[in-house]
This record gives sequence, C-alpha cells and structure tokens, in this order.
Amino acid sequence: MTSLTTPGASGTSSGFSGGAAPTPASSTGPGATGSPGRRHVVALAVTDRTPDFELAVPCEVFGLDRSDLVDPWYELLLCAGEPGELRTASGLIVPTTHGLEALPEADTVVVAACARSRQLVPPPELVAAVREAHRRGRRVVSLCAGAYVLAEAGLLDGIRATTHWMNASDFAHRYPAVDFDPEPLYIDNGAILTSAGTGSVIDLCLHLVRRDHGAAVANEVARRMVVPPHREGGQTQFAKPLARPSGRAGGGDGLAATLDWARARLDRPLTVPQLARVAGLSERTFARRFRDTLGITPLRWLTQERVRLAQELLETTDEPVEAVAHRAGFGTAANLRHHFRRITTVSPATYRHVFRHRAASPLGAPRRHQHAPDAHPPPATAAGDHTRPTTHQPHHTAVLPPHALTPLGRPPIDAE
Repeated sequence: MTSLTTPGASGTSSGFSGGAAPTPASSTGPGATGSPGRRHVVALAVTDRTPDFELAVPCEVFGLDRSDLVDPWYELLLCAGEPGELRTASGLIVPTTHGLEALPEADTVVVAACARSRQLVPPPELVAAVREAHRRGRRVVSLCAGAYVLAEAGLLDGIRATTHWMNASDFAHRYPAVDFDPEPLYIDNGAILTSAGTGSVIDLCLHLVRRDHGAAVANEVARRMVVPPHREGGQTQFAKPLARPSGRAGGGDGLAATLDWARARLDRPLTVPQLARVAGLSERTFARRFRDTLGITPLRWLTQERVRLAQELLETTDEPVEAVAHRAGFGTAANLRHHFRRITTVSPATYRHVFRHRAASPLGAPRRHQHAPDAHPPPATAAGDHTRPTTHQPHHTAVLPPHALTPLGRPPIDAE
C-alpha cells in the first residue's frame, strides 16, 4: 500500500499546516488575501476515494512554499469528516489533519470531487460545513464533481455553475434550480466558483492565484508547473459523444423513435410541430416531455445534432464548408459557422484542421503543427499538443470546452 505523507507544520517547504486550528479568516471578504503578513488559509475538503488529481493540484498550487513569489504564500489545510488517513481513488493513503470544523474558519474552501461513482451523494456533514462557510462569507470553490456538494448546500441556486461533462445530464436533472452550463472550464461568480472536469482544476486554481496576487504571479506558478497560464475554449471540446436515445431504447410515447426519425432528416427543415406530429403528441405535450426526458428544448437538440453531424463530416470528408452546412441542415456556411463556434468555441475550418491532421498522424509519430492561415498559433497544452487559436479575449469565465479536441466531440446539452 502506498502512503502519501505531508509535513506536520506550517512554514515547512510544503506549506501544509499541521493539526493546530487555522488562523481565523479575515473579514475583508471572499477572495481577500487577508491581513498583511498573514497567510491566506485554503481549506481543502476531501472524502474517502477522492480522485488523486483533484487532490494533487490544489496541493501543488497552494501547498508548496512559494514565498519567493509572495510572502506569505497560502496555508493549505487538508480537511475531512474525521482527521486521520483517507484512501484516494488510486489507493494512496493521505493523512488529513483537520476536521470539517476548519472550513468555516478558512479564507477559501475548496471542495474536491467525491468518489467516482454514479451515486454522487455528498456527505451531509460536508454539505453543512460548506453551507456554514458560505454563510460566514468565505470564498467557496468546487472542483469537478465537488459541485454536487455546493448544489446540495443550495449555494448554486439561481447562478451559473459547471461540473464534469460526464455528469452534465445527471447534474442538470438533479438540480434544476442551478443555471447549469456544461461548456466552461470554470465559472467565477465572485464568492462561489465551480470548475469543469479533471484537467480544468488546474485552470481554476491558477485563476484563484491570479485573482489574489495578479497575473504575473499566476503566470510564474504556471511556468513552474509547465502548464499554460490560461487556456481558451471550454470542456465540450474534450467530451466524448453521449449515449443517444434510439428507437430501441424506449423514451415514452415514441419520443426515442422521433429522435431517430429526425436524425435521418437533418438536411431538411424541421420544426417542433412536425416532430410533435411524428411523435403523435400535441406540440405542448411533446415539448414538455422532450425537456423532461433530455433536459433541453427540441430546438436546442436539433441544433446540437446538426453540429454533431457537421463535426462528423468535417472529420471524415473533404467536402467544402458550404456543402457540410447544407448536409447538416444549416443552409449556409455563415449559419454553420455561427452555431458551430458557439457550441464548440472553434470554427469549422479550425476543427477540420486539427482532427484531419491528427487522423493523418500515426500514434507517437512526430507531428508538425500547422496553423490555419487566419489564426494565431494555438497555445500548447500540458500534453505538448495544441488547442485552438488564441482570441486574447479576457474572461472571468474561461471557456475551453473539453469536447473540441477529442474526435467527434459533442456538446452534452444546451446547444441552442
């Protein structure tokens, strides 16, 4: 059994705090770095079987001693329901030194993803501690599926939030009061921040450093981690196609069969009344049952399916964009570009360039990255590959979808 240990006192080279109670948080408000000379306390809430990556990144960003950049640096507390040893998703043994009572006393509360399970039921005691931290004005941050904890605490009601694209449908269905957006890498609502899937944890942690200490410090931390300081796009460029309802999968009242019927006719004009007639339902009943089943409106679904078809055509054919637009039902190249960029955050030309070039490159073979004539060279990712042309548009909400860089990426929801 592998054991991961951390130093027991603050001020050591790691920056981890020992078992003493944290210094009371300042009253300067969420995100404030605290009084001069006082460490900004980051309480990282973890549970048994927490994914290793969601644990490691905050430890790397906030737990290492970086007092050569900012003195004092952050103070990181590892908090759990009961202090002691926890087992990560891979089996590492991690000692936690604080209980959940430390969360409301910290400046920033970071909630790591719960165990990788379809039964994402947050521990009630963790939900209560996070709710209390928010009540006291602390900055609350969720990583990946940690958004379930914030949603259970009611912190996300009425505001935009995100989580891993694989949980998009479940999260949107379970928490209808949340303005759920599956696209961004992270969303900053000021005192509440949420990140998308696994890799976006890096983006959000660097964003917190940028908020607290400025771009120069955040950029230097990124250099030392050998990752880009800011990525463009959102998580939908990385997501795999979600399982799609078929005529054999049920769906009630012919809805699934209607979806298959529509997919076979995406090159034609399709309307909601037309789909309702095929399903044998009134337009109002059809729209209601469609949203109840899929979580989106029929028009959004149609747009999503048209973009999905366009992605497939761009990857597998040499047809010009105008022909792709016609076959996908957009009519004109301008319409295709508008909807394609809005959903995937890249243009059809850039998407084709990336995926056709990848398909032509044998696995492991050296690749020369060429850029579209009208694009700046895209930034390199941590894997050494490239993402998309840089737009240099400042956003508090980073949008680098994790499905435009995985072949046949599909937006899970909200494609209108």
